[in-house]
Amino acid sequence: MSQHPSDPCRTPQAAPSARSLPRRDMRDATRGPFTPPAAITSRQTQHASELAQRYELLNRLGVPTVANEDFDDLARDMAAQAGFLYGFVNLFLEQQTFVGLHQPPVDSGYVIVGRTMSRDHGWCPEVMDRRKALPLHDVHASPRFSGNAVVDAVGIRSYFGAPLIHDSGTVLGTVCVIDPEKRPLAEARRLRDIVINASAQVMDHIARAPVR
Repeated sequence: MSQHPSDPCRTPQAAPSARSLPRRDMRDATRGPFTPPAAITSRQTQHASELAQRYELLNRLGVPTVANEDFDDLARDMAAQAGFLYGFVNLFLEQQTFVGLHQPPVDSGYVIVGRTMSRDHGWCPEVMDRRKALPLHDVHASPRFSGNAVVDAVGIRSYFGAPLIHDSGTVLGTVCVIDPEKRPLAEARRLRDIVINASAQVMDHIARAPVR
């Protein structure tokens, strides 16, 4: 498995040219009003309730919902252990919000991403729904997971993610690593365990935050 050098910087990385990923919820303004089916409306109501619970818990725990150096460190360490180019500590707010982010230097030639992404892009929404780790050693190996806006926008071939679940049962978000190179299937268990352990570290850090 090829290894990528990790960025030694401890401060959050800023990139003016960060890639803005496409959104699936953009409607054609020329079309008339759209009335969603009842099932979609019910799902939206559930998401709104979950989001309110998430915000209330994060506020009560004193967890930052913006870029944070401690979370950046955790994302960097996770990516370094896995040998992946990108690492994320991701809170599901109005958008996926990368409070922890590790990625290649801006002059590396790799895609530089921003701190947010549409809630329905990537594979973290699947991790949120299933409430357990998702190991994808090669995203193209499964038709279910290969058709994703992130695949083309960032050129991703491998993804490993795990949920951030509070003791109350509330799912706050995810941790994940992504990379433009696929990984051997034999490495999947080890890489899955890395993100699961990173998830536990993030939740331990959150538990130590000052409770409001």
